[in-house]
Amino acid sequence: MGWLRLFFLHPVSLYQGTAFPFALLFNCLCSTDSFPTRARHLFLLAGGGALALAAMGSFAVLVFIPALGTVVLIYSLGPQEVHRWAFLFQMSWQTLCHLGLHYTEYYLQEPPSTRFCITLSSLMLLTQRVTSLSLDICEGKVEAASRDIRSRSSLSEHLCRALPYFSYLLFFPGLLGGPLCSFQRFQACVQGFSSVGPRYSFWAFTWKGLQILGLECLMVVMRWVVSAGAGLADCRQLQCIYVMWSTAGLFKLTYYSHWLLDDSLLCAAGFGSEFGESPGEEGYLPDADIWMLETTHRISLFTRKWNQSTARWLRRLIFQQGRAWPLLQTFAFSAWWHGLHPGQVFGFLCWAVMVKADYLIHTFANLFIRSWPMRLLYRTLTWAHTQLIIAYIMLAVEGRSLSSLWLLCNSYNSVFPMVYCILLFLLAKRKHKVN
Repeated sequence: MGWLRLFFLHPVSLYQGTAFPFALLFNCLCSTDSFPTRARHLFLLAGGGALALAAMGSFAVLVFIPALGTVVLIYSLGPQEVHRWAFLFQMSWQTLCHLGLHYTEYYLQEPPSTRFCITLSSLMLLTQRVTSLSLDICEGKVEAASRDIRSRSSLSEHLCRALPYFSYLLFFPGLLGGPLCSFQRFQACVQGFSSVGPRYSFWAFTWKGLQILGLECLMVVMRWVVSAGAGLADCRQLQCIYVMWSTAGLFKLTYYSHWLLDDSLLCAAGFGSEFGESPGEEGYLPDADIWMLETTHRISLFTRKWNQSTARWLRRLIFQQGRAWPLLQTFAFSAWWHGLHPGQVFGFLCWAVMVKADYLIHTFANLFIRSWPMRLLYRTLTWAHTQLIIAYIMLAVEGRSLSSLWLLCNSYNSVFPMVYCILLFLLAKRKHKVN
């Protein structure tokens, strides 16, 4: 089942690629004075609707309905109530859709349609924008809409006031992928275009294009390596470690390529990182920091850098709000957000334990390892161990099903997280005695 994510990411990349000319067109039109703000919102909204219909077909309704429901909630509730109800509504709707996937995969034993998988991915991104917007309203960062729906204003006036919300929730550069863009940044970018010219850099695009090309070439090699070798069901003893590492490597390359493409699309539309930000505005954060992800020897740092905008969103939505066990709450919610497949529940809870162990292990090491040869040896060993633990978690999450999880847990690969679990137990016990 882990290959399902790889299969549907390529159609998503195809649709993202077809959106590039429209993103550049939007950027160029915004550099003229004859393209007012309302027209810009309509362009982004119409592009999002067209892209949703092209990529999802009739399943696009599953994205349109919660977007409409969110705007109704924003206009119906007070600022302090919006976030709670928007969160419950969006997560309930997304969970129902994920249950449809469970029914298809586990009860009917049929492969789900690619369009439905794309819809679920888009719904997860919509959940990010809905909760980010509702939190901004609750915290006073965004001015709440008027609650007086029954006022004498005409329907067209109400729709005009709601247009920025619809445009933000369904704008085409962020519909199928891309780093989370806050509503503040979205508004600043839409309203802040000037006549100095389109806001994109040719050299930045060229560099990202070369990176994507290089990643695609590596993916071809890794795909051949994975397909030519044994799987977890056929591997023997230490060979299973190589199978896990190569399969996880293919997953990571796919995500890196997809994230770079998403980032390029946002930059092409004028929402990228190379442009300035307004005071108090949440900064742009690209999802891929490949060098840091591949060189870090700390699982906690890998966690913060993996899909960075999502990590920041989870920290704000769950971790900072949690009073008891915020780390566990964050990873448990992440499993819920991803669909609550057995492998995902196990993988994210295992990830939480590994992060907790990482903090204690490195705190202890920094106190007792002084010489640079020992520090070099320590960093080398912990780097290898970190990469193997991440590969283990990735195969659990991407495998999803109980059968895939059983094969993974019964392989030699389970030694790596078990080592950290033992160290967590011993160091936590030592810390308790010291306290």
